[in-house]
Formats: sequence, C-alpha cells, structure tokens
Amino acid sequence: MQGIGITIQVLIGSIILGYLMAFIAGFCRLSKNPIIKYLTTFYVEVFRGTSLIVQLFWLYYALPILFGIDLGSDYLAGVLAIALNYGAYMSEIVRGSILAVSKGQTEAATALNMSSFQRMRLVIFPQAVRMMLPEFGNYLIQMLKATSLVSLIGMTDILYYGDILRSNNLSQAPTVYFLVLIFYFIMALPLIWLTKKMEAASKKGVA
Repeated sequence: MQGIGITIQVLIGSIILGYLMAFIAGFCRLSKNPIIKYLTTFYVEVFRGTSLIVQLFWLYYALPILFGIDLGSDYLAGVLAIALNYGAYMSEIVRGSILAVSKGQTEAATALNMSSFQRMRLVIFPQAVRMMLPEFGNYLIQMLKATSLVSLIGMTDILYYGDILRSNNLSQAPTVYFLVLIFYFIMALPLIWLTKKMEAASKKGVA
C-alpha cells in the first residue's frame, strides 16, 4: 500500500506528458517543413526502436555522466522515459488517424473557403480523434504497467516495496508477487472501463 502513491503520481505525469508528446510529434510529422519532419521522425524511430529500460537508465544515469545534464529527480527521469517512449508510439496513432480522414472532407472544407487551420480544427481533427480513442485507451493500461520500471532507479512504488518484502523473506516471494500482480490489476480496472467507454464513444454516430 505504501507504494501506490508513487505509482499513481508517475502514471498521471506520464499520461499528461505522453499524450502531449504524441500530439506534438504527430502533427510535426505531418509538417511541410522538412527539418521539423525529419527531426521528429528521428525522435519517433529512436524511442520506438530502443528498450524503455535502456531509455530510463540513459535519462537517470548516462545523461549526468556524459553531458552533465541532471534532471534533478528520479520522478522526472521516470516520467520522461515513459512519456517519451509511449509518446513516440502514440504519435503514429495521431498521424495515421489524421491521414485516415477522407480527402473528400478536406475538399469540402476547402470549397467552403476554410483556411488550413480551420479545416484541421473544425473538420479533420474532430473526426481523427474518434479514431484515436480506442488505441489511446489501450496505451493508458500500457503506461500503468510501465510504471513498475521506476523501481529500478530507486523510486518507492508498489514493486519497490514488493522487492523489499521478498528480500526479507524469500519463502514468501510467490505470495508477495501475487499480491503485486493483484494491486496492478485492481489499478488497471478503472482504465479498462475507461477504454471501453472510449471505444463506445468512438463508434457513436458511425454507420
């Protein structure tokens, strides 16, 4: 129970920053500016193509040693690692959903003399968001599970205290890890419910 607070704090921070990164990177990859587009593509491919654990260790251990960049707290390192990793994955959902909107919608908006910003804000983006919702819901659960990795950098989350209990009494290891599993499952239940609601919302009014 002592570790629930840290787990929830890391999850909330990761969700906020992760979705923000997803939308920024998703829109940047659609940019007509080649520099912005290629820099964003580089970020997405690096964070999708490498392990989240390695990214966490890089932010927490390697950056201060190699570049003198100290993030100042293990919380920030943990949240950044999870958010940047899942933000890279979700940016593809944002980009793909926007591109999936029928070109006829854009042509109709253009015929109504809408600017490019108006077309995106009023016509394309609202339709794209409906397509994003189911996958975004799934990534909520993925990020909850990823929070367990912050115990590797000394954060006192659920798994951290589970490891302490296990190390004090090795014979209780199966019981301890079973309880850790139950804790994560109980915390995931509201996210599973929310995911189903998001899926239902995405289907409303769709033939």
